[in-house]
Amino acid sequence: MRKLKKILRKHSGRSGGSVSVRHQGGRAKRFLRDIDFARDKKEVWGRVEAIEYDPNRSAEIGLIVYEDGDRRYILAPKGLEIGQKIISSSQAPIEVGNCLPLGKIPIGTIIHNLEIKPGKGGQIVKSAGAGAVVQSKEEKFVLVRLPSGEVKRFDSKIQSTIGQVGRVEAKTERVGKAGTNRRRGIRPTVRGVAMHPGGHPHGGGEGRSSVGLKYPKTPYGKPAVGKTRAKKRYSDKLIVTGRRLGTHARSA
Repeated sequence: MRKLKKILRKHSGRSGGSVSVRHQGGRAKRFLRDIDFARDKKEVWGRVEAIEYDPNRSAEIGLIVYEDGDRRYILAPKGLEIGQKIISSSQAPIEVGNCLPLGKIPIGTIIHNLEIKPGKGGQIVKSAGAGAVVQSKEEKFVLVRLPSGEVKRFDSKIQSTIGQVGRVEAKTERVGKAGTNRRRGIRPTVRGVAMHPGGHPHGGGEGRSSVGLKYPKTPYGKPAVGKTRAKKRYSDKLIVTGRRLGTHARSA
């Protein structure tokens, strides 16, 4: 049987003893669950054996036992129940938890765990409460409205899973106390203007100083606000409508 859990090694954002990722620190020991984002077990029916908590993500996960005895974890969509049967197939019914090529999914259907490149496995729309909508179809592409509001073209051959990711209430949950985040491995975030000049570009000055620069910067001196997206991004030609209402993709 596949080993679905292993201890997740902790690096606390350090590389060779130096901080390489800020705001990471000590946390409780946890297991890393092997999630089947690819849903590459084709034409085999599986049954939902359990819905479990995963400390590494905001969504819950479902433990699936297949007819051949294989067990795998998947993201648990809203409405997935213990005992329910699911399948990954081009002819699968349009039901919650089933995985199909995008071209086979009807317009108006809510989907998640969406691939970007065929065969690579789900890459986007995976957090708790997330859901994209199939908007329209073209000859080789399908237009999908993402949770950000952006409408984007995707290859009709890529896979996605029916339904909205479960645990919608995760976005409204309150942390409650600082210790909760510390146990998750999240260290405090300090404003740049409160630091000394050597600690951040915004630092220094007398009293309650403002940023004091032409534009805000990251701790590494790069622009932090405004249009920081690459001017020639590989996916620009696939964007139909930008995140803001009425903004369109730049011409390729």
